[in-house]
Amino acid sequence: MKHIIILGDGMADLPVERLGGKTLLQYAHKPMMDQLAREGRCGRLVTVPEGFPPGSEVANTAILGYDLNKVYEGRGPLEAASIGYEMADDDFAIRCNIITLEDGKIITHNGGNLETKDADVLIKYLNENLAKPINEREGCERVKFITGIQYRHLLVIKGGSKHIVCAPPHDHPNEEWRSLLVKPEEGVSGEGQEVREYPAAETSLTPNPFSLTPQQTSDLINELILKSQTLLAEHPFNQERAKRGERQANSIWPWSGGYRPSMETLMQQYPQVKSGTVISAVDLIRGIGHYAGLKIVEVEGATGLADTNYEGKAQAAIEALEKDDFVFVHVEASDEAGHDGDLELKLKTIEYLDQRLIAPIYNKVMTMDEPVCIAVLPDHLTPVEMRIHVGQPVPFLIWHPGIEPDNVQQYDEVSCVSGSYGLLKLNEFMQTLMSIQ
Repeated sequence: MKHIIILGDGMADLPVERLGGKTLLQYAHKPMMDQLAREGRCGRLVTVPEGFPPGSEVANTAILGYDLNKVYEGRGPLEAASIGYEMADDDFAIRCNIITLEDGKIITHNGGNLETKDADVLIKYLNENLAKPINEREGCERVKFITGIQYRHLLVIKGGSKHIVCAPPHDHPNEEWRSLLVKPEEGVSGEGQEVREYPAAETSLTPNPFSLTPQQTSDLINELILKSQTLLAEHPFNQERAKRGERQANSIWPWSGGYRPSMETLMQQYPQVKSGTVISAVDLIRGIGHYAGLKIVEVEGATGLADTNYEGKAQAAIEALEKDDFVFVHVEASDEAGHDGDLELKLKTIEYLDQRLIAPIYNKVMTMDEPVCIAVLPDHLTPVEMRIHVGQPVPFLIWHPGIEPDNVQQYDEVSCVSGSYGLLKLNEFMQTLMSIQ
């Protein structure tokens, strides 16, 4: 039995009054998902361990069966792996959004839907003006920016501390940004609190070639945020946007950093998986796939938005299933629409996922010689009326030839409560999926 997980990022939601009290999954036209739910078995899954933020880096890692208490290092190191940046032992890598600020508030976490080609120009510009050398290490930089995809980029701080508190910008739309600046974790701001193997930092703010304290790291990142705002406001790209009355990409916002993670591959954890593939437009998911030992397949036209190449992803998944035991297909579009608070667009992304990706995969699977198990689920809720991630249990379905159906007739947050799988937690989903042979 081969296995494919199809994940609609942030697809789950809460009841919406404008939809007659239904969730978007209840309201959307999604005949393929409903058919799989009707012919398969359903349940709900807790994807966010207690004490962890309800982010995609947490939820997707948990869905793949990993113990977050052992492997979690934040988004930064995962996205570094996807970009192809090989982290050194004393690197601190942190996700670096380019965002939009207006009237002292965070307006959008995506810089006005920034395109990668434009973002690359801005990141290189910031790197030229903000990269800081460590004088004692010739050729070594304290700070460097690395281009990712669209608004999602990477900031690497040599010797930085992960013991800081950052505010994910997508969790704070229309909030004042100054109160959300980086802070050291309580009780770990001074010398001697680091758990790195290289020498501890000085307690002063004097640059040091080795580690920084949490306070020094926080001060450095906040300095970079403030300087980026001045630099980006002066850049021709934003000046032209301002003339056209468009949102400007006018500040960096680093968050979710960590050190190089230590993760076993899926092949080491599950003997059933001999080879696997991950298909996603998002660096974070590719990074998880990298550490999980999966091949990363890039699809032309895959954007991470509602205009992504659904058909291309479906074809890439079909081709991967012909060669591999395990395929993980991730589609970001619903999450982005949820963060933007766009109800109509999020409904469309659910329907696009159903008809343009899941349906062609299912139709091909029905003709394959070797049976394939299909699982469909989101990683977390991104309610359109809240515009943030919510860590409630998510609905899932599992279908394969010969499965004995339960009584669930359609796929949504409410129907799946009565599914025969009940409420699974964290790695129980992957264990359940891999037990199907």
